[in-house]
Amino acid sequence: MVANFEAGGAAINQLCKSAGVDLSVHPLELDRPTADFTQGPAMSEADLMAAIGAGWAAVNPDADLLITGEMGIGNTTSAAAIAFALYGGEASDWTGRGTGVDDAGLALKTQVVADGLAANPSAATDGLEALRCLGGRELAAMVGAIAHARILRIPVILDGFICTAAAAALAKAVPGALDHAVAGHLSAEHAHGPLLTALGKEPLLALGMRLGEGSGAALAIQVLKGALACHSGMATFAEAGVAAG
Repeated sequence: MVANFEAGGAAINQLCKSAGVDLSVHPLELDRPTADFTQGPAMSEADLMAAIGAGWAAVNPDADLLITGEMGIGNTTSAAAIAFALYGGEASDWTGRGTGVDDAGLALKTQVVADGLAANPSAATDGLEALRCLGGRELAAMVGAIAHARILRIPVILDGFICTAAAAALAKAVPGALDHAVAGHLSAEHAHGPLLTALGKEPLLALGMRLGEGSGAALAIQVLKGALACHSGMATFAEAGVAAG
C-alpha cells in the first residue's frame, strides 16, 4: 500500500489531485513493528519521540492547510484503546468493526482493547502516555504533525476515527492544542461520533466512509474551498444593490 501511495494509485492520490493539494508519504520503520500492547507499552519513550519528530518534520512551513492520514494494519484497535484510556466507559463503547470483522472478531478485538489498558494503567493518566502505551508510530506521527501545524498557525482538517484518536491524545496532553483543527467527516466506525463529541468537534461531512488514508478529510477540502470562495467573492447586499427586507 505504501508503494501504491508513492506510485499515485490509491484513493487518496486521486482525491488530492481533484482538490489541487500536494501529498507526501512518510513510511515509519515498516520493518520494525511496535510491541504487543496487551503485554506492556507499544513503544519506548525514544520510539514515541522519534515518531512524533517524524510527523513534526513532515509539515511544510509554507502550507496553508494540513491533513494527516494513515495506512496501518489493526490501528482501529489502537485508536479504540487510546479512546478507552482517555475517556473511560467500557471497552465495547470504543471498539468497532474496522474493515469489517465478524461478531467473533469484534469480541476478540474488544477484549484486546480491555487487556491493553489493563496492561498499561498509566495510559489513563496522560494523553502522550496513552499514545506511547497503546498507539502506533503512525498515530504518534500525526500528533507531531498536528502540533507543529498549531505552532505554525496552519489550520488542520482531521480525518477519521484513527486520526481523531491521535488528536484526542494531544488534546488531553495540551488543552487547546486542537484549536486550529476542524473535523472533516464522521466515519462509519461507531465510536468516531462520541470521540468527536468529546472533543467538541462537529464534522463537516457524514458519508459513512471507513477507508482511512485521509480520504474523508480530503473530500472536506472541497467544502472548505467553497466556503472560502463565498466568503471572499460574494457581494454584500449593499454592494449588490439588494434592499434589506
